[in-house]
This record gives sequence, structure tokens and C-alpha cells, in this order.
Amino acid sequence: MRFYILGLSCLFFLACSESGSHSSSTDNLDDLPAFLEGLLPIPASNANVTLGTDNENAKPSERPQMKVEFDYNFYMAKSEVTCGEFDSLMRTETGLVLKCSNDSLPATDISYYDAVLFANAKSKAAGKDTAYTYSKSSFDEEKHCTGLESLVFSPEKEAFRLPTEAEWVFAANKFGKKKNSWTSDNSGYELHPVCAKATKKNELCDIMGNALEFVNDWMGNFRDTTYLNYVGASEGRAIGQRVVKGGSYRDASGAINLYSRGDIYTVTSGTRAEYVGFRLAYGAIPNASWAGDEGTDQTGTMKAVANFTRVRSLVGSFRVKLAFRNEVSGNLVFIDYSNGFSNIMEIKDTIEVYHPEISPDGRRVVFCTGLEGTSSKSQVYVRDLADAGTGLQKLDFENAAIPRWRILPDGDTVIVFVSDAGDNSVDATFKKKSTWQVSFAGEKFGTPQKLFDGAYHGGVSTDGSLAVSGSKLLRARITPSKGSARDTVWYNGEQACNVSLAKDDSHRTLFLDFGSETGRKFVGKSYRVHERILIADKKGKLIKSVASPKGFTFDHTEWVSGLKDYAIVTLVNVNDAHAKIALVNLETSDIVELVEGDELWHPSFWVSPMNAAHYDELDLDSAGMYYVGQDAPLITHKMNGFWAVSDTVEIVALGSSRVSSGFVAQEVESGYAFNMATIPNDMDVIGTLADNYVLPHCKKLKYLIVSLDFDLWYKKKGENFNKNVSGNIGFEYDKSHSYWKDGVPSQYKELNAVYTNGIDYLRDLMNENHGWIWLESAGWTVGGYNENPIVEDSTWSDSRAYTKDMDRLKNLIAATKEKDVVLIGVVFPQSPYYKTTGSYGRHGMRRSTAKSLIDSLENWQKKYSNFVFVDENKMGDHDYTDEMAYDYDHLSYVGGQRLTRKLDSLIQSMK
Repeated sequence: MRFYILGLSCLFFLACSESGSHSSSTDNLDDLPAFLEGLLPIPASNANVTLGTDNENAKPSERPQMKVEFDYNFYMAKSEVTCGEFDSLMRTETGLVLKCSNDSLPATDISYYDAVLFANAKSKAAGKDTAYTYSKSSFDEEKHCTGLESLVFSPEKEAFRLPTEAEWVFAANKFGKKKNSWTSDNSGYELHPVCAKATKKNELCDIMGNALEFVNDWMGNFRDTTYLNYVGASEGRAIGQRVVKGGSYRDASGAINLYSRGDIYTVTSGTRAEYVGFRLAYGAIPNASWAGDEGTDQTGTMKAVANFTRVRSLVGSFRVKLAFRNEVSGNLVFIDYSNGFSNIMEIKDTIEVYHPEISPDGRRVVFCTGLEGTSSKSQVYVRDLADAGTGLQKLDFENAAIPRWRILPDGDTVIVFVSDAGDNSVDATFKKKSTWQVSFAGEKFGTPQKLFDGAYHGGVSTDGSLAVSGSKLLRARITPSKGSARDTVWYNGEQACNVSLAKDDSHRTLFLDFGSETGRKFVGKSYRVHERILIADKKGKLIKSVASPKGFTFDHTEWVSGLKDYAIVTLVNVNDAHAKIALVNLETSDIVELVEGDELWHPSFWVSPMNAAHYDELDLDSAGMYYVGQDAPLITHKMNGFWAVSDTVEIVALGSSRVSSGFVAQEVESGYAFNMATIPNDMDVIGTLADNYVLPHCKKLKYLIVSLDFDLWYKKKGENFNKNVSGNIGFEYDKSHSYWKDGVPSQYKELNAVYTNGIDYLRDLMNENHGWIWLESAGWTVGGYNENPIVEDSTWSDSRAYTKDMDRLKNLIAATKEKDVVLIGVVFPQSPYYKTTGSYGRHGMRRSTAKSLIDSLENWQKKYSNFVFVDENKMGDHDYTDEMAYDYDHLSYVGGQRLTRKLDSLIQSMK
């Protein structure tokens, strides 16, 4: 259904619009009044245009497609405003004179505010009212406008103004030619005079390429609907982002399209860049439609593509965390790999999160509400790196941006921040800003202390000898051991950004550039904007370069905390979407993707490295590497914990998933108990684990509980055990050392304890549950994961496949006797439903066969002094009620407690 969104423009009316508008649908170019010279009439009335795209790889701010209809005509400048045009008006208006080598070049390195003031000056020169009003203006030392308080755009005014995004796209589509463009393919990476490429009289010049162009709109979200006379979002949100269109001479032709709305940098009203300019439009916009935030609440998509195991193998540690900004929602997002998962957690809040950085201890994150490259208002916060986002503390400071943790020489931890994170290219402006530090201890901030003048937000070294900054220029503050500090500019004064100072003592600086001459000479070939990570030594000399993956460029580069030669980055696709977060090995140039999503910003990666020197007897790439994620076999979840308790455990339970849920080990009172159940399971699995791990290494073991799951005894020998351990590095390492039967190195048990206590999931599994897995009560006839009550043909037992398991059990009875260990064989209860069938249980076996096995085991109990047989199933005639069951063949927590109490009482009686 088509509908129109109208009427918000009345909120912005300051005065009546002028009469005598010019109809662009009928004017001839030769008949235009003098004040419209250089503009083309754009007949848009009763026409429409599509903004945005449905390309799923595009930025969220560029999706979905949105239709805009016009009921008015307007004028658009044939060319971008030139330096000559700009200077002729602004020299007397504000005193601003651009530094151009040619008056015919596009006017660039100006802010949106500069463009607004030029449009107003143009209107006044023509004797017209102005489209923009404001209460107060502010300027920097070069006379660039840095702020217009209470700025209001009145679209109903017949005046010069910036074109709306809808107008720009409509005009570009109808009257522009992409083939007549200055791009990185032919520009020589420099601006060219406007209209230097031949165009027809009624065509727009340089609408694509040459200078990237400001339009009038705030950056807002699109909606799958139709607007009439659309003029953009009603407000600029947290940082006041502006829309820019058309690409520039720095962009490849294939990367320029009509739906793109931004730059590689975030563009605000105060942003300046030597490749960003503007062109003018003229005319009133009647009944303008503004877009609010209704229906635009988004969270974006995010997916971890590297799991816990992959990350651990990359960095050599399990204590790893990643934090970043979800640009779609503005929230803080993190992954705590140390809990054994790679789950993405988003702290939903009303506070915008930019430039998060994880604390040296990994417990907290500091962030700000402002963005690098902008002078917008910013505050600094610290909060716990936890899913609840607890412990939020705000720094009491008027304007604080780009916070970074810093460890002082005495070991104290402080936070360094700057008073302004804006453009640093003007010396006088830069020196008015300052760098500060503040302590954070006892859940609160201390008193901020000024370090020095200049906003060095790229980092300050531990010893204070080097500080760096990069938001246009790569600046460095060098403080020698003797003598005074000096401020300098590195990289031959060419543009640099995303600057980060190494967190070790190497004093290396990481940064990105714009394919500058210095970088090209070092690399030995040309490259695109942000296509290479560059590294400089402590004197600013380039020492390393890493290329981005094909189809991507870099952004948001930062050193990794805890690793010497790694960087964390975002990868930007051809649609300028920050689609991936990746880990970069700066030595090998290997790049591993960690997370992918719609728009991921400002990653911080924290690693607490293992002390390899301490574990010199072990191969840390293999030792104890059992746990590889939650989806791996259950036994791999428990092996680190097994080694951690092997010297103290007195009771171990081996068996199937029925043991996993049915033996509540932490509630046993007769001794320290450990639930070592596995899935899949049979007597071969039980015997192999007992022979190689439990009996040789549990010196205090007195009781071994095993589940007697007759209906699971149909697999070939070794088949189930291989399913549990095949390809597992930890088990292979044990096997290569003969399962440590000649002695376990103390380092090995210590390492496994470190893993158990350091990986949250394993710690909870061991410390709280002793290996037991909780299941809720659902009843004997309700399948928790499978409604089918019989999943195997009961006649399989005719093959007598179970005899090998009986033999394995007999061997285990003998092995436990040698260790003076009592073996307790338990038949766990299954649904009474099976009494009505020919099947003993969930996985078959004839009931008659099962009864014969039970008779044999009752005889074994009389024959073998260390074997105790406990039948809690009783061929279905047990007294475990529905509330004690999870499904057809598993006890719930309630049933598990009951069975465990029975076994505990039995053991106490034997003691």
C-alpha cells in the first residue's frame, strides 16, 4: 500500500515564503535570470526517485529501498562550487579564503556549516530570503565555521541551499553521466577543475567523482514506504551525521553508486576533508516531509564466525574477550571467549558507545559518546564487561573523548583521554586541545590531571616518552629522557587516521592512510584508501605494511592488548559497510575473521597470555586441549575438570546421558564425587576411560559407579569411543604420552586446573555441578528432544552383540578389585511405557534378553566381592514418578536427586 508522510515542515517555519518562484519545468537555460546562472532546471514535479538499495551487503543506513515522489521543480548547479566562487563571497562574509592552486577546482576542505553560510550569502546577494537560520556561529583560526547554534532549515523558502538527497539522486540519475567522472582510475589522486570533462549543455558536471558532495540531509534510516517531497531525517541523532553523495577522485569507479550515503569517515556538520565539497540547489520545497525515528528501531545482524577453539588456537590463550560498537543500535557488544563459548552479548542502553577499550584485567570497558574526527560533545564512561552492563560510572569532565587504558611504570592503571577528538590538522587549534589522565579504582574515578597540550588520542606510552594522534595528520609528542618534549608531524604531513600506539614497550605506531605518496613509495606500488595497515617505529619511520583482503579495506585499526604483533580491525566491503571484525597477525600478514554483521565498529581485543616459560615441559598447543566448544562430545567438557580433581576425588560415575542427568554428584555426602558421563556410551567407553584415566590417576578413588545400559550395547568395539575422542587434540596428546601412566607432570594438572577455573562454563560445570547436567521435569512420555519412544529395532539383541559389553564389565570388575575399588553397576530407570511393548527400553533389546542379563548380574554380585548391582528400573516396575522424569529414558533433576540419595546411602552403609 502506498501512503504519504507529510506535514512536519510546519515545525520549522520561521517566516512566510517569498512569492515569485521560478518554474524549472518551463524555463529555458538562455532565459534564466542572472542570479540563477550556472544552474540547470530540474523538472521533477509528478516524478519519483528511489533512494537506497535492497542489497544485503550494503550498510544498514542504505537499506531498504525507499520511494520519494515530487510535486515541485527545482534548480541544481551544473558544477560543484569552485574555489573562485566560494572565495569571492566568503572573503568578505566570514574572512575564509580557501587554499586552492586553481580557482576552477571544486571548493573542498570545507565544513557543512561553511556550505550553509555560502548558500545564505548567495541568497542574500540575489536579494532573496535565506533557507537557513541560526542564533550563533563559531569559527576556528582559519575562519572555517565549526558550529551554528540552533540551526534551522526552512524548506519552504525560495532560496539557495544544498540539494536534498532525493533531489541529488533524481538529478544525477536524469542529468548525470558516470562515464564523465574523475575517479581513482584516471584522476591521479587529485582534484580536477570542474566540468573539465566535456558535457552537454543540459547535463551535470562531475556528479560522480571529483569531489564528494554534501547534501542537505541528516543521516537517518530508510523505510519501505513512499514519501512526498522528502527532505531527510528530522534530527541528526547522537553525533549529527550528514549525508554525502557521489564519491570522489579517491574512489574507484566501480565503488561509486547512487545509493551510497557516506564516506570512509563519519561525516558530521563540522567535518572537513580535502576531497569533500558541495553544489547548490535553488527553490522552495512545498509540504516537505521529514522522517522521524518511528519504525526505525534496529539491532542489526551479528554472527561469530570463529569459535572458542579457533580463537584459542590463534592467540595461545583461552582468556580472550572482544568488545565493539554495534553501529546499527549504538550499543556495546562483546564476546567473552573465556566462558568457552562465542556468544554475542549486547548491552542494550540509551548511551551511545564509541571507541570501547577493554581494561588490562579484562573486567571492564571504558568508552566515550563522541567520535574520532569530530568535535562533538563527548563523555567518558566505565562499566563492567558483563551482559547486565553493571557498574556504570561517568567521568565528571566537561568534554572527554577517546579513552584508553594506560599502565604506569609503577603498575598503576589509569585512563588517558582528550578534551577534543576533532581535526588535528591546524596547529593552533590542535594545541588548544589537551590530553588528560584519570585514575579508576574502587569502582570510581579519581581527579583528572592534565598531561600536556594537544589531543594525543592515539595513546601515550607507559614511560611517557611518546604520544601519538591521527585525525588528518600523524602527530607525535616525543619526550626524551633528557631535555624538553617536542611536538612533531610524521608521515611527511600526509593524511593519516585510526592511529594506535603499541601497548608494549616497542613504541610502534599503527595507522591507515589514503594511498599517499609516502606509503606508495614504501610499499612499492599504488593502493586504495585504507587498503594497507602501516606501522612506524618510535621515530616515525615506516617498518611494516599489511594489505587488506581482496574486496575489503581496513578501518578502526587497534593494537591487541596482551599480544605483541597482532591488530584488531574492521573490514569494509565495496559498499563501505563495516561488515567484519578480524584479527591480523602483523608478522605473517594472516587475517582471521572473528565476527560478521551489518555495521560493526571500534573493536577492542583483549588477551591474557599463557606463561609459556612456566609450562616448559608441555606443548601448550596440545596439552589439555580437550574442550573445543559446547557442541563437542560431552566428555571433552569434563576432562580438564577430571585432572583438576583427580588427586582428591573418591567417587567417579561413568556412563551414558542417563548418568549425566541422573547422578547429582555435588549432593553426595559420602565423599567427593565427580560425574564423568559421556555421550555416546557403552561398556567399551566406560572401560577405556576407567583403564586409562580413572583407575591409574585417581589415587583416593574408593567407588566407581557405572551405568548398565543394556539397550545401548549394540555398537562395534571402539565405535562409540572414537565418536567421543576422534580428532581431539587433548586426547591425542594423552595417547602419545601413554595416558601418563608413568607419571603425570605437576605442570599438566596445574594447566588443566587453570583451564577449568579460567573457562567460565567449565568452572561452573565443575565447581557447582561436579560434572552433572541439569534437566527439567517433563514426564516419562514427553520427549525432551525426541518424541519417538523406541528408536532401535528391539530384535538387534538376537545377534548377541551385547556379549562383548558383558565381557568388558567383567574385566572392569577385576581391574577395580586390584585397586581396592568397589564397582557399583546401576540400571537407571526408563519409562514404564516399555512394559507394554516388546522392547526393554528406548534403544531396543528384547525384554526377555534384558531379563536374562539382570539375572546374570545378580549372580555376579554374589560371585564378585567388589561388585554391587543396583537395579532402579526393575523392568519398568519402579516408583520414579512423572515429576522425576525428563523424557522416556532420562531422569530430571528431581529424579536424579532421589537416585543419588539412594546411592549415597548405599556407599555410607558400605563405609
